[in-house]
This record gives sequence, C-alpha cells and structure tokens, in this order.
Amino acid sequence: MLEKSSDHNKGSRTDRAPQTDRPRLQKVMVVDDELMNLKIVAAMLKPQGYEVILAMSGQECLEKALADPPDLVLLDIIMPGMDGFEVCVELKKLPSLAQVPVVMVTALQDVSDRVKALDSGADDFLSKPVERLELIARVRSLLKVKAYNDHMVNYRQELETEVKRRTLELAKAHERLRGASLETIFRLSRAAEFKDEDTGAHIISMSRISARLAEKMGLNSQTVESILYASPMHDIGKIGIPDRILLKNGPLNEEEWPIMRLHTVYGGQILENSDIGFLRLGEVIATTHHEKVDGSGYPRGLKGNQIPMAGRIVAVADVFDALMSRRPYKPAFSLDQAVNIITEGRGRHFDPDVVDVFVNDLEEIQRIFNSSQEQHQLEMAEGLKKTP
Repeated sequence: MLEKSSDHNKGSRTDRAPQTDRPRLQKVMVVDDELMNLKIVAAMLKPQGYEVILAMSGQECLEKALADPPDLVLLDIIMPGMDGFEVCVELKKLPSLAQVPVVMVTALQDVSDRVKALDSGADDFLSKPVERLELIARVRSLLKVKAYNDHMVNYRQELETEVKRRTLELAKAHERLRGASLETIFRLSRAAEFKDEDTGAHIISMSRISARLAEKMGLNSQTVESILYASPMHDIGKIGIPDRILLKNGPLNEEEWPIMRLHTVYGGQILENSDIGFLRLGEVIATTHHEKVDGSGYPRGLKGNQIPMAGRIVAVADVFDALMSRRPYKPAFSLDQAVNIITEGRGRHFDPDVVDVFVNDLEEIQRIFNSSQEQHQLEMAEGLKKTP
C-alpha cells in the first residue's frame, strides 16, 4: 500500500504542468547590524508571503539592492560604518532604486532626527521595538504604493514604445504618400508636353536641381520640399500651346513666340486659387520662371526682387537643364557651354546670388543632372518592356 501510494504521488507530480505563471513575490529588504533584530522582523514578514532579504550593514544593503532590487527597504538608522541616513541618500541616488520606498526603523524619537531622515529621502518611520501589526500594515501600504508606481512606469514605457511605433508607421506612411504625390506631379506635368519624350528627364532633373539650389540658398527645409513638389509644374501651361509651335523643329518666329510665352499665363491659371501650399507655389513658379532680373522677361516684365525667390531659383535650374538636353530645335550643349551661358546671364537674366550658388555647387548639380537622365532612361526601358 505504501509503495502504491508512493507511485501514485510520484505520478501526480510528473503529470502536473510546471507553474510558470506564478506572481512574483514582493521583496522586502531588512537592514540592521543586530542579527536578532533581523530574525524577528523576518519572522513577522515571511508568513505574509513576502520574500525577505537580510543585510547587516549599509554597504551590504547597497550591494544586494543593486544586484536584486527590492520593493521595500526597512532600514535601521544607527549602524557602524554607513548609518541609515547615508544609506538612504545613496539608495535614492541610484536610478534603479530611487522609487523604492525606504522605512526608517529607529529608537530615535527626536524631531530633528525624523526631519533628517525625510531630507535623506525616507518615506516612512517605524519605532523600535517594532510592533507586528503596525509593521505589517506599513509594509502592506507602502508595497501597494510601490506596485502602483511600477504599474505607472511600465504603462508609461509601454505608451512611449507604442507612440514610437505609431510615429514610425506614420513617418513611413507619410514617406510613401510623399513619393506617390511626387510621382503623380511628375506624371501630370509630363502631360503638358506628352509628345516630347525628353520632357520626363527634364522634369526630374530641374526639380531636383531647383531643390538643391534652394537648400544651398539657405531656405528652410519645408520651402525646399515645396519647391521640389512645385517646380515640376513650371511648364504645365504648355498644355494650351498648339503642337505646331510646341514641337516645332527649329526656332520660333515673331508670330509664334507670343503664343509660346502664353504658357506662363496658362500655367498660372491652371494652378491658381488652390488651398494647397505647393500648388500655390507652383502657380508662382509657372508664372515667373521666365522673368529676368533686368526686367526683360515675361509675362509681366518683373525686375530683381520683384521676382519671387522660387521663380529666380527655378529660372537657373530650368535653363541649365534645357541647355544640357537635346531639343527638337537644338542639340545638347556641353557642360562648359551651359555654365558659360548661365554665368554670362548673371545680373541680367539670372539672380546673381543664385548663379553664385549654382557655380559653387556645380559638381553636385552635374551629378543630379546625370542621375536624372539615367533614371529617365531606365524608366523608358522598363516602359518598353511592358509594352505588348
């Protein structure tokens, strides 16, 4: 019978699932240089279900608390070496222990001692000899406060983590939307000159160069981004220009030029009265990118600072890219030829400050132009692959 009972008990232990979800015992550290005092307090606390950690000096308290942070410290004041006041100060200095409640256990009754304890960071007091019911009540109360504080800290950390995660998701979504918006603008802008296969490269290149010049001119990041979005629409008014003029294989005559110049007016009309910032900027750029600082430009003959900065910046980017690109009426110019034409127009056609920035940043601008051409060629090649 005994053997059978033993087998039954053994089997039941084997069959029982391991307890992995038991709540963690709250830990109370008791610090006192008198072993008997430690044993008495431990005997009062252990039946209440607390894990009790004992330390007989201030140094031992600090070492054990750092290695395994308690939920509460019962700290004697009068000890050799570091007294309770010093230990409390050191505990509260440590980030991992600063929120652990400290109860001073002392026979001192003087008000100044209690004030000193509070100044050291103590949270409560117990008088020696310790009364069992009072000890349990104080410990229970302070551990509830500690548990609540831990919960709030964990909740705040979880909330911060969730906010970071959501912020990252939002940033990724914004970036996807930004990319989609820019692609939409490029595609719609190409509609203005759909029959010119080189227009796609021009829009990509001049918008990136415009944004680069704006950045080097010291404009803020929001304005730089707006110019990146708005500048591709600079020639959107060409959708209203007849193909016989727009695609003419040669220079325009005196009758054709006034019609071509209307694309700045048409562009402004297409984009006017929008509530969206970069579309309003697109209206400005479409209307003013052919103005010249000496007043000889069109459509309004604006001079100098009468021309908005965005228009002055895009004027340089647009002309540079046009010079570097093949057109129905001309071959592509060399880099030196294009730069010479830009610099010769300094102070007459172009804003001197924009030209200076352009020249000083020429290496990067040339890189942008080349990469834009390569991107356009890849897109054209992919388009041909997809064509049935």
